[in-house]
Amino acid sequence: MRLFPLLGIAVAILLGFMAPAQARYASIVVDYETGRVLSEQGADERRHPASLTKMMTLYLVFEALDQGRITLNTRWTVSEYAAAQPPTKLGLDAGDRVAVRDVILGMVTRSANDASMVAAEGLAGSESKFADLMNRRAREIGMTRTNFENPHGLPNDAQITTVRDMATLGREIIRRFPHHYHFFSTREFTFEGRKFANHNRLMGWYEGADGIKTGFIRASGFNLVASAVRDGRRIVGAVIGGPNPSERDQHMSRLLDAGFGTAAPSSVQVAQARAAAPRAQTAQAKPAAQRPQAQASSAGPSQAPATRANPPQRAEQTAAVQHAQRPGDWGVQVGAFAKQDAARRAAQAAQRVAPRLLSDAQIDIAQAAASGPSRFRARLVGLTQTQAREACRVLDQRDMDCMTVGPLPAARPGTRVADANPR
Repeated sequence: MRLFPLLGIAVAILLGFMAPAQARYASIVVDYETGRVLSEQGADERRHPASLTKMMTLYLVFEALDQGRITLNTRWTVSEYAAAQPPTKLGLDAGDRVAVRDVILGMVTRSANDASMVAAEGLAGSESKFADLMNRRAREIGMTRTNFENPHGLPNDAQITTVRDMATLGREIIRRFPHHYHFFSTREFTFEGRKFANHNRLMGWYEGADGIKTGFIRASGFNLVASAVRDGRRIVGAVIGGPNPSERDQHMSRLLDAGFGTAAPSSVQVAQARAAAPRAQTAQAKPAAQRPQAQASSAGPSQAPATRANPPQRAEQTAAVQHAQRPGDWGVQVGAFAKQDAARRAAQAAQRVAPRLLSDAQIDIAQAAASGPSRFRARLVGLTQTQAREACRVLDQRDMDCMTVGPLPAARPGTRVADANPR
């Protein structure tokens, strides 16, 4: 049950904000840990997101970084279409090659529309394909009343959202990408000799504010999704429809103050909220008791019991072969990564992309035997051959790495299962 459902209205009236009767105004404040609504007004009414849209574009960039499909130093080529996007922009020219890091910072600080289109084309090949990807991801994280048509938020009658959905997106970015969230705290960005200040001025004076995004088009007014932390507690607010940046920021500060004034969630509530997080974000390998042969694989070779017949460096390989030799035991491999966590995130991302086929699959992270640097293979196993091939077909359509992994009819100890059925 949501507490204080009318608090947003009361705050707006008592503190004399932007005429709550204004048709495009809407707001919401939620507790980050539990998702409990602390105040709301018009939270489910459709509005135009403007540059709040770039949060979803950045979400997909961060996801690609974590999947190893790009790095911060990857350079995307600027198309004529991207260079021609209306301001605000970085001033990129067609044919330029721009680093992903600069694309991110250009979106965060300058709210650059040309940088947003570069990201869309770099990740999906075209604006329309990227919009499809944005909408699929929006549905997966619970944004039920949002539709994206472009990656930047420039005027489009069909580009709509709600403040509840925007708060959901902001909260999900912080939860899913804590290692990338620092980009939103960037106060100033220098690109090709020019300095760009972050449009989110709330960070400069509101105690605890550390992100995340502003937006404006005439149809929406001045928008803001903001997050702040005080005494270890984080809350997230979203406002759409401000008459100008200053009044919008002042109003947000009062909404956040009121939110911090509500009772903090108990440790039990926090634990319950974390347990209820989307399965794809928290999926873990099944207990070892359910898969005795793969115990060494999920732990990594260094943790496998050392025996004369099964030394540490061969434990993962032997377990994988035993896995593969069971009739009907197929899987997919979605990449190899330098870190175990990155491999697990890639496997979880694959589950989100193909939930019908992979939601019940078992995540298996195994260290590949190699003479060079360690690599952790990200696999989802326990599939039929048909499921594995169909899963790779779906992942391929989303430009995600995938190859099927199947039983080896005459597997010998040391055989690398991942090489059995390359796609």
